Amino acid sequence: MAGEVIEVGDAEFQREVLESKQPVLVDFMATWCPPCRVLAPVLETLASEYKGRVKFAKLNVDDHQRTPEEYGIRAMPTLLVFKEGRVVKQIVGAVPRAKLEEALRPLVS
Repeated sequence: MAGEVIEVGDAEFQREVLESKQPVLVDFMATWCPPCRVLAPVLETLASEYKGRVKFAKLNVDDHQRTPEEYGIRAMPTLLVFKEGRVVKQIVGAVPRAKLEEALRPLVS
């Protein structure tokens, strides 16, 4: 199950997220962030369950600062859901799995 969430940086963001044919959930995270660590296994599980329908990515805000700045990311974790290159949903904080599924459901129905 591990490895379904891809790591992206500033250089890959355009190709992997904005040009993706599938909706993409991007986790703007940091390794020092406890809520980010809590959320990571939930995202891995969802990435497996939604494989082929939604792409899951994470971006380390300490290593890649241009993209978070471009999207006004101020808190970790912040999840942005992209569809056809545009943000369609924003979720801030370590939210329950049900809240994440609620955000994903309209993208795959």
